[in-house]
Amino acid sequence: QAQEVTLKVHFFLPPTSYANTLFIQPWCDKVAKESNNRMKCQSYPSMQLGGTPPQLFEQVRDGVADVIWTLPGYTAGRFPTVEAFELPFMMKSPEATSKALWDYVQQHGQNEFKDVHPLAFHVHGPGVFHMTNKPVKTMADLRGLKLRAPTRLTNKFIAMLGATPVGMPVPQVGDALSKGVIDGAVVPYEVVPSVKIQELVKYHSETDPAEAAFYTSTFIFAMNKAKYESLPPDLKKVIDANSGQALSGQIGKAFVQADAEGKKLTTGNTTNVIPAAELANWKKLGDKLSADWVKEMDGKGLPGAKLLDDAKALIAKHAAAR
Repeated sequence: QAQEVTLKVHFFLPPTSYANTLFIQPWCDKVAKESNNRMKCQSYPSMQLGGTPPQLFEQVRDGVADVIWTLPGYTAGRFPTVEAFELPFMMKSPEATSKALWDYVQQHGQNEFKDVHPLAFHVHGPGVFHMTNKPVKTMADLRGLKLRAPTRLTNKFIAMLGATPVGMPVPQVGDALSKGVIDGAVVPYEVVPSVKIQELVKYHSETDPAEAAFYTSTFIFAMNKAKYESLPPDLKKVIDANSGQALSGQIGKAFVQADAEGKKLTTGNTTNVIPAAELANWKKLGDKLSADWVKEMDGKGLPGAKLLDDAKALIAKHAAAR
């Protein structure tokens, strides 16, 4: 009797989210097909196994879940090396940048993720300002506003731009917008339907698409180590064939499609593009934040400048290979 395996897959967005329909469920279907249905997922969307999004990493480490998808940045300061990819104006192509992130973790971040079996690392598409009462056209428009941001560095950057950052995971954004706790949120278009953002805000302010995104976030898709090691060789092979740099790139690409779908839902609202000339001022602040980050990493005994240079070089290499 060939061994049959059920993988408990836990994540924070609803089953209807693009993250699930364009990436997690297709991955599960592929793994099932390639294992002749000997390895199947049982999905638990919307944190159905309990806990909060920042606890997902612990859950997969400890075996509460077999596979998770989450943001390292939800636990500020715990995974410092991957923060290089969350600095402002690093990312143009989610596909190329996700491949670069996978390679970068192999070079610099393995120690941070040694307690789990990583399947993929990826980023999402360009961050967008979704605002309740007024659009963002210049830095001055952000002054005094409360804005949701996902990660430590994006929070810092938003503060440098003049707004008050409010950190929270995506599932809390809808409630915070509807109650007026925040004046807007920065998320990619992909998140729009999961939070019904199009119903809660009136304005969407994008940055010039010819420029690198003003922010992106890093994600990890990971498996419990013991679960992976307990698989028979043929099922391990199926997991190996569906993880790594190629999967990371595919997820990045899926998020581009997800952004296009999410953006369609906002057509009843007002959208503007923040031009390159205005972003030049933002980039100066971004450069300062990057320099501060390098110093901070040096203080932790990490090679800050090398981390940032290697991240940029890998992104450029994969962008050129497309």
